Amino acid sequence: MYQVGDCQVKTDRQKKNDEKKERINRLIKQEEEGAIIFSRQNVFAIKLNTDGYGIMYEVGKQKSIKKASIFQFELGERKHAKEERIAPTQGLFLTNPFVYGKINNFYYFKAGYLQQQLIGGKGNKNGVAVSALYGGGITLGLLKPYYLKVEDPQTGVISDVKYNNNDSIFLDPIAIRGSSGFTMGFGEIKVKPGAFVKAALRFDYGRFNEVVSALEVGINVEVYASKIPHMLQNKEKQLFFNAYAAIAFGKRK
Repeated sequence: MYQVGDCQVKTDRQKKNDEKKERINRLIKQEEEGAIIFSRQNVFAIKLNTDGYGIMYEVGKQKSIKKASIFQFELGERKHAKEERIAPTQGLFLTNPFVYGKINNFYYFKAGYLQQQLIGGKGNKNGVAVSALYGGGITLGLLKPYYLKVEDPQTGVISDVKYNNNDSIFLDPIAIRGSSGFTMGFGEIKVKPGAFVKAALRFDYGRFNEVVSALEVGINVEVYASKIPHMLQNKEKQLFFNAYAAIAFGKRK
C-alpha cells in the first residue's frame, strides 16, 4: 500500500510540476512575443510640464495581458506663463533674483486611479511596447506666500514682505532687494482642493520585462474649487490645461 501511496504522491507532485512548467513556458513565450507580463510594478518618473515640473510614483497591478490598474501619486510646481526672474536694480551683490508681481508659489499634490491599455507589444525583447493611460483623481493646490526682501524708503530697513491689498511697496521695483528664499512662507500654506483627468501614451523600451524604462507623453486637465491667486495684474484661473513629457523607470514582479 505504501508503494501505491508513494506512486500517487509522485503523480500528484509531478502533475503540479508539469503545470508550473507549462505556466512558466507560456509566460516566457508571451514575453518573447512582446507581451508585458507582471503581477505588480513600481514606477518612478520625472516630469516636465508646459507650465512647470513634477515627480511621480505609481503602483500597478495587471488585470490581463493587455490591461493594468494603476494608483498614481504626483508632486510638483506650476509656473505662471508671465513669470520672469529679475535681478534687483540696487542692493548688495549677493542677492536673489525675484519674480515681479508673484504672490504665491503654486505647488500641487495629486492622487489618482488610471487604466493602462497595451496598444502594441514589443514584438521582441528589443522592441518598444506602446500603452495608453487614462484616468483621474483628486488634486490639492498648495499655495505658499511669495516673500520679497523690501527696503522701507523712509527708514532704510530691509524686511521680508508678502503681498496684501495695502502693500503698494510690494510692487515698487526700486524698493525690492530680492526674493526672501525658498523656505519663507511654508508655515502659511493654504490648500485648494480640486480634481483632474489625464490621458497619455507610454513607450516602454526596456530590454527586459522585469525593468521599466519608458518615455511618457500626455495631457492633463485640472479644476479647483476656487480661483488660484498666482500673479498680480493677471486673471485668476480655476481650470488648468497642460501637456507633459516624462522619463519613467522602475521594476516589475
